[in-house]
Formats: sequence, structure tokens, C-alpha cells
Amino acid sequence: MRSTLDYRLLLLSLTTQQNQAGSLTEQNISPSLKQATMSRKVVRASKFRHVFGQGVKADQCYDDIRISQMTWDSNFCSVNPKFVAMIVDASGGGAFLVLPLNKTGRIDMSQPTVCGHTGPVLDIEFCPHNDNIIASGSEDCSVMIWEIPDGGLVTPLKDPVVKLEGHSKRVGILSWHPTAHNVLMSAGCDNVVILWNVACGEAVVRIDSVHPDLIYSACWNRDGSQILTSCKDKTLRVMDPRKGTVIAEKEKTHEGSRPVKAVFVSDGKILSTGFSRMSERQVALWDPNSFGEPLTLQELDTSSGVLLPFFDPDTGIVYLCGKGDSSIRYFEVTDEAPYVHYLSMYSSKESQKGMGYMPKRGLEVNKCEIARFYKLHERKCEPVVMTVPRKSDLFQEDLYPDTMGPEPSVEATEWFEGKEGQPILISLKEGFATTTKNKEFKVHKSLLKTTSATVGHQHDISGEVHALQAEVKTLKERVEELTKRVSELESKN
Repeated sequence: MRSTLDYRLLLLSLTTQQNQAGSLTEQNISPSLKQATMSRKVVRASKFRHVFGQGVKADQCYDDIRISQMTWDSNFCSVNPKFVAMIVDASGGGAFLVLPLNKTGRIDMSQPTVCGHTGPVLDIEFCPHNDNIIASGSEDCSVMIWEIPDGGLVTPLKDPVVKLEGHSKRVGILSWHPTAHNVLMSAGCDNVVILWNVACGEAVVRIDSVHPDLIYSACWNRDGSQILTSCKDKTLRVMDPRKGTVIAEKEKTHEGSRPVKAVFVSDGKILSTGFSRMSERQVALWDPNSFGEPLTLQELDTSSGVLLPFFDPDTGIVYLCGKGDSSIRYFEVTDEAPYVHYLSMYSSKESQKGMGYMPKRGLEVNKCEIARFYKLHERKCEPVVMTVPRKSDLFQEDLYPDTMGPEPSVEATEWFEGKEGQPILISLKEGFATTTKNKEFKVHKSLLKTTSATVGHQHDISGEVHALQAEVKTLKERVEELTKRVSELESKN
């Protein structure tokens, strides 16, 4: 009995000594080591860490729309503060649907479409300087410019304002210049990039000797002084758009054979999405000034859908939307390693066939909405809202710095002659009025005047062109007669 008690006392004494030794050891740890240990546990500070995505209610979706079944890696959707446009299935040609933003719910089968193309439509994009103007590229090798009346279409729209012909194969990529008025870039399956002066219907720059294979993506930088292309030869190229020359290029950015997409992000850096040799999806960040190695390269998953990147220069967030995925991943791009920081992911049950991205001036700032996507399902379009949770209803200046407005800073002819145009910024503090008068869309009178175009009344372009050509011929004959008469009078004197 006594020996058992002694054993217990001895055990208690040893435990006490161990605890005292442990507490002394903890006191002796250096403050710097303690701080380093704590810093590992601290999550990176970011005001966008808690951004969350949410689909809108069913009655705010656009239902019963037959989205195009074409297997092409474009967005299939374009949106601005007035309209949402979606490429739809059409028999005997190509068509897309343009709806006013407030026309939600079930869309009637008889809803008029824009149906002037003779082949399927592959890409559409609204003009950033006039919310009523939209461009479309098609398998019929043409690019068409359309004017949508306020309130949307009442009858099918078959005649474009301008038809741009210069590609020999289907046109799959369109991008408006961010600051120059009426400048449009198109890229086709003929491996050619064309810069158009839309007002004249003229192909001013034709880049046809740079890309040896199919062009996967083409975009402008923030002020439109450079263009970036990705190609099937696995090369990224930064180019001077007016000269058509390559400024910098990087081969084998992603080893896989699937399409690569690339966009300019902050400070002239480039973010690309592609596939590894083992078909894993990747996202990489590059510095064009030292294109040797990527600043970062992250592997995401093994899905097969092409990742479409959308970059918001105001917040530094890039959203990656995979075709055929049911999720949207978003990352913050900063100057600190690893440069591309994963934030979160919006997931839903339905896979996406395409995605539209609303410009900043179309968002609801009083709800701390920092992005809005228009997700295309097989039979509907669902808006998805990205929000930063804030308790206050006041305007959050840190979330909404001055952003790009709808006013161009330079005209097409001036830009092609070499003049640069910086973006004209606007404040969203009072809520940007979407009723602001759009930059008037004018085309050369040898084509058509569109500013007075009304619903259901389309000018006969070819007829007007023939009439003007006849008038020019008459004037030339008159000038020749007068010149002859002047020379006769001079010889008499």
C-alpha cells in the first residue's frame, strides 16, 4: 500500500518538473522566432478576400433562348449598360439576339434577331463608345456593324450599317479599340489580323505575315498602343498595331496543344491560360520586358474546357471562366510574389456555354457589386453578381476608383496617323447615368448616314452608293469640260 503511494507521489513530482521546464523553454524563445511562426499562420491581407458570387433569382434571368451549339472558343455573349446580346441557333445562316437589360423572364420564340449573316456567327462585341453599336464576325468571312435602336428590335434586322470584307476564311475574333473612336480589330482563320476604320469601311492595317497558324486570341492593352495575340504555334506576341511589327514574343508559353488565351493586366504584364503537356489547365503571368521565364505558373485542374480570362484593371482581379465548367475562379494580381493570388470560386450546378462581362459603369455601386457576368446555359442566360460584403451603404471609394468611361479620346483617322489616346476616366460616386448621350456614330457618306436610322427603316446601301458613283462621274465630266474651256480661252489670249 505504502509503495503504491510513493510511486504516485514520484509521478506527480516528475510531471510538475516537466511543466516548469516547458514554461521556461517557451519564455526563452526569441521574439523574432515567435513573430516568424505567427506570420506563417496569418492570411494575406486583401479587401477582396471575401468576394462572393451569387446567381440572380429565376425571374431576373433570360429564359427559353436557344444558345448557339457552335464549337468555338469565344464568349458568345456581349453586354453593356443598355443591352445583352447572345449568339443563338439559326437555320439558314447566323443570328444573334439583342435584348434590353430589363427584358427578363421568358423570351418569346418570335423575338426579332439580328440575322444578316449567311453563315453561323462566331463572335460579337458591343462598341465601348456607343451602346447601340455592335460588331459581329461570322463563318461567311465578313464582319458586320449593326445599330440597335433604343428599346431593342421590333422587326428582324437584316441590313448592317457597314459590311467589312477582307478575310478569306471565317472571322472568329473581334475587339474594339478602347480609346480610339470607330477602330475595330478582327482576326480570322486565315491567320490574318485586320484593323478597320469602321467609319470609312476601310481595312487600314493588314497583318498577314506574322502568324503561321490559327490565332487563338487577340486583345488591346489599356490605351490601345499595343496588341497581344496567342497562336496555335504556342507563341505569345506583343505587337505594334499600326506598323504590324512584333515588339516581343515568347515561344512555348504552355506546352499543351489546346488553345491559349492571353490578356494584358496591370503594368503591361500578360496573363495567359493554357494547358500543360499532361493536359492540366494552367495560368501564368509574364513580363514582356523579360519574357524568358514566367513570373508565376500555376496548375489548376485537369478539365478540358478553355479558360476565358476577364481582367478588371480597377481592382486587379482576374476572373477565369472555363467553357463547359460550372464555376468561375477569381485571382488577385499584385506586385508581390507569387503575383497571382487565388481568392475564391463561384460554383453552380449548370455548365456554362459562354460568358458576358458587364463594363464597370453598368454595375450597382450601392450594393458593392464589383463585377457582373452573364452566364449562358443551354436554354437561358443567368446574371451572376460578384460582391464585396460591406456593412455600410455609403459609396466605397476604395472599391470604385475612377474607371474607363464611354467617351473616346481620339478619332480613328488621328489614331491611324500616330496620335495616342489615354482613357477618359469617370467617377461612379453618384452612379453613372447610362442615359448619357452616346458618341454619335457616323460613317462616310459614300456608305450611309446612320444617326437618323429608325426602327423598321433601313436605307438601301447599294442603291445610294450607285447614285453617288453616278454623281461623281457627272462631276468629273463637268470638271473636264471646264478645264478644256479654260485651256481654250488661255490659248486665244
